Amino acid sequence: MIEAALMNKLEAMAERHAELERMLADPEVIADQGRYRALLREHGSLSKIIPDYVRMKDLEARQAEAQSIIENEDDRDLCQLARDELQPLAVELAQLTGQIQRGLVEDDPDADRNVIIEIRAGTGGDEASLFAADLFRMYSYYAEKRKWKPEILNSNPTELDGYKEITFSLKGKEVYKRLRYECGGHRVQRVPATEASGRIHTSAVTVAVLPEVEDVEVEIKEEDMRIDRMRSSGPGGQSVNKTSSAIRITHFPTGIVVSMQDQKSQHKNLAKALTILRSRIYEKLRSERDSELSQQRRKLIGSGDRSDRVRTYNFPQNRVTDHRINLSLYSLDTIMMGELDPVIDKLIEYDAEQKLKEL
Repeated sequence: MIEAALMNKLEAMAERHAELERMLADPEVIADQGRYRALLREHGSLSKIIPDYVRMKDLEARQAEAQSIIENEDDRDLCQLARDELQPLAVELAQLTGQIQRGLVEDDPDADRNVIIEIRAGTGGDEASLFAADLFRMYSYYAEKRKWKPEILNSNPTELDGYKEITFSLKGKEVYKRLRYECGGHRVQRVPATEASGRIHTSAVTVAVLPEVEDVEVEIKEEDMRIDRMRSSGPGGQSVNKTSSAIRITHFPTGIVVSMQDQKSQHKNLAKALTILRSRIYEKLRSERDSELSQQRRKLIGSGDRSDRVRTYNFPQNRVTDHRINLSLYSLDTIMMGELDPVIDKLIEYDAEQKLKEL
């Protein structure tokens, strides 16, 4: 049986679903592509739950009718038929209730979005840069297993084959759903290749995961930004450095700054920079919208702030520890090869439990 508060939420969702269907048929809404796509995404999210809710209401009505026959009818055969119907109705209702609850906690209109991931080396010098490259490879291996398509958008490599920073996109099914928990600080403990005495060093890398948005979803006014064009700076000798193709965009309302220099074409760098800027703005708005989340869930999914320490990778112990759910796995070697599901599945499961408690 679903509690009254949850039933009220479902009723409100059903009303909103019906309202969205009317709005999506309105020619004025269809003409506004940005609004239309946003409403279509919301409608699609609700459509995963509403059919089960309608089925549940029908089953409850049949259950009430059968119970009424048992209590008020004198016809034995009719009462027996009603009793025979009650048991399968109760079983189906229980299954449907669980399905609806799972649907409610998994309901996220951004779940199927592609993502932009930014990895930056923090404290630790060269070792932090090398670990940034290790994390990029880890996510690339995971993407390959999931059949997601990666694309490097921007990078700042070091002479030791590390990255001071690297930004890349991943496109595929449920990318944001599975990688949103990677936001925050990732700490590594190991003996650097450059350490002669064999001492274990601790370095830090930060990760941001941004849901990718379409142009029409986030409007960026020309007067709200400044675009600076400059000569690319990177390892010498590359053709990318011979033209003034680098781009830096400053967005005044949010203070967000995006730099891009990977492409030889200034036009391509500008297009990619705008893509990243839109995603950062969208994530900022999303974070503000979700600021009233319970303390437990905010502790889990984080604020998206790079200062949140989320995970430690201890190489001498072959251990990965996710600090948000106190999970330690002694399989660092396979995790670095892209076997991330054992960690991500636990994070999704824990987040769902907290959402269900809130509901």
